Amino acid sequence: MELFKRRKKKDRLEVQTAVSEGYDGSGFPFSAVGAQTSCERRLYKALRESVPIIDAALYKIIRLVGGFKVRCSDKQAEKRLDEFLKTVRVNGSQRGIDSFISTFLDQLITYGTAVGEIVPERGCRGIAALYNASLDDVELEAGDNPFDIRYYTCTAAGERVPVRFPALIICSTLMNDPGKVYGTSVLKGLPFVSDILLKIINAVGTNWDRVGNVRFAVSYKPGENDRSFTKERAAQIASEWSKAMKSREPKDFVTVGDVGIKVIGAENQIPDCQIPSRMLLEQILSKLSIPPFLLGLSWSSTERMSSQQADILTTELEFYRKCLEDSIRRICEMFFKTEGIVTEHRIEWENINLQDEVELARARLLNAQADALKENTAAAKKEE
Repeated sequence: MELFKRRKKKDRLEVQTAVSEGYDGSGFPFSAVGAQTSCERRLYKALRESVPIIDAALYKIIRLVGGFKVRCSDKQAEKRLDEFLKTVRVNGSQRGIDSFISTFLDQLITYGTAVGEIVPERGCRGIAALYNASLDDVELEAGDNPFDIRYYTCTAAGERVPVRFPALIICSTLMNDPGKVYGTSVLKGLPFVSDILLKIINAVGTNWDRVGNVRFAVSYKPGENDRSFTKERAAQIASEWSKAMKSREPKDFVTVGDVGIKVIGAENQIPDCQIPSRMLLEQILSKLSIPPFLLGLSWSSTERMSSQQADILTTELEFYRKCLEDSIRRICEMFFKTEGIVTEHRIEWENINLQDEVELARARLLNAQADALKENTAAAKKEE
């Protein structure tokens, strides 16, 4: 039972994943529904590229989710699993399950759906690698019942081909709409707000190009004796003015006659964009659930408000962790099956930040003090 095509060349093993098999990336590989989904994904990708604060907020969420450890009842099995999770190949140039989970979560948040694949060794004697599949290379479809999801890949001719071993596919969705197999992106609802923000930023650049990088209007009013030479005088003034403006060093412009020089747009003022920009940024950050101070925005905030925002962010991160746990368990279970190990395991996440460590230590101290007080009270009652 082989999932991949292999070819030996100088004792080197080449693998091709089942998800991307036969797909060359040209044209629309899917049906009309798939094509619409592909357009929506391109929109979200362009949104992250156009609005840096959205991209920064998503990367901040991915980093703050943190790492994890898998605890097993069998310590020897835990040691082997830990070594596997640290050294497993991921995609083409990475190692460790942390790299796989980071890319998986990035895809999940951005598009609402993430797909990965467990790459087995020849003869299913172990796990060779983990692969983050592009959503453009695979299509999801509901099966005969609401609990069945079918996976398809497409050939260069556009023919849909079912994935041979769907048990090796890792798929996770975020906030599915009822009856839909694809998840909902966190960025849903932001294109409209971001479009207005980009218009403001573009207008600021245009206004500074017009007002900041000034343009001059040179007008020449010929006298009664100069009317026959108006065209020649105007051409000479324009030539000398152009030379003076192109000179890299300060250069004087000297002329005779009634010549007026004005700055184009000098009487205009650049509109204040801070208030509308902040209003739009507040809408974006509220959708992403990121406190402003984490992105370097120095908005007025009290200490209590910052603490509440940090608590809300912690809740969001716990939600994303729960979304990832099923995928992590599937990888661990597949490792145990291929290695012939039978053991119970659980996932323990690291504390999100140092503040959590302080709060946990303070809680342990208060609990210890309460236990000591109870023991002293009980001992005193016995003596009485």
